[in-house]
Amino acid sequence: MSNVHPTAVVDPKAELDPTVEVGPYSIIGPHVRIGARTKVGPHVVIEGHTTIGCDNTFFQFSSIGGAPQDKKYAGEPTRLEIGDRNLVREFCTFNCGTAQDEGVTRIGSDNWLLAYVHVAHDCVVGNNTIFSNNAALAGHVHVGDWAIMSGFSAVHQFCKIGEHAFVGMNTSLTQDVPPFVLVSGNPAEPHGINIEGLKRRGFTREQIGHLRDAYKQIYKSGLTLEQARDAILQAESGQPASAPHLRLMREFLGNSHRGIVR
Repeated sequence: MSNVHPTAVVDPKAELDPTVEVGPYSIIGPHVRIGARTKVGPHVVIEGHTTIGCDNTFFQFSSIGGAPQDKKYAGEPTRLEIGDRNLVREFCTFNCGTAQDEGVTRIGSDNWLLAYVHVAHDCVVGNNTIFSNNAALAGHVHVGDWAIMSGFSAVHQFCKIGEHAFVGMNTSLTQDVPPFVLVSGNPAEPHGINIEGLKRRGFTREQIGHLRDAYKQIYKSGLTLEQARDAILQAESGQPASAPHLRLMREFLGNSHRGIVR
């Protein structure tokens, strides 16, 4: 392949689209599949049973598809799956899954994963997220679409971060973050709705207002979570334009196993 630098080491069993570019001294393992127009910079290691989609860019010194950092891992052929159009900056580490979960780590499409980001085994990252420098996910963490992880934020295993949530710089998360909510601090505390992010994504003033009302039901009203869910359910029927977003928040509360940041 003319797009592979002569110093790169690409296993003959690897499946690379002819348009893939591989930079100097990078290593591609035998069970790797890479889609069209993806660019792999210099000194990148891609190993394990890793599938990468189209139009991704990997900057230098990243380690992709390595064995999970889990003492229970015994060499099972677990996987890493990465979608399309992701930007992966320097020194990122994405691990394959474990047999104790579904056996796969998934990263969606159109994500920005900046320098030193760590995505551990069995994590599920959605689409259009932003991970700033040194953001780190422990194992089994789920991150919804459009969520933002600020620099040096860290997430405990099995936590969930909802769609459009914002996690502030240096935040330590040990509980779930509901959709649309902004949290920061160590330990993390809620600080309202991610208003600026929602404006940039085209949410109307009315929709943002309804989400703020839902936030107040959860955090300011003194209601239990079950009572807050009931109040949000009542609001859904009267607000058709906001109902899908309110439902997303209500269902997240019902599916939280670690409890929410509160």
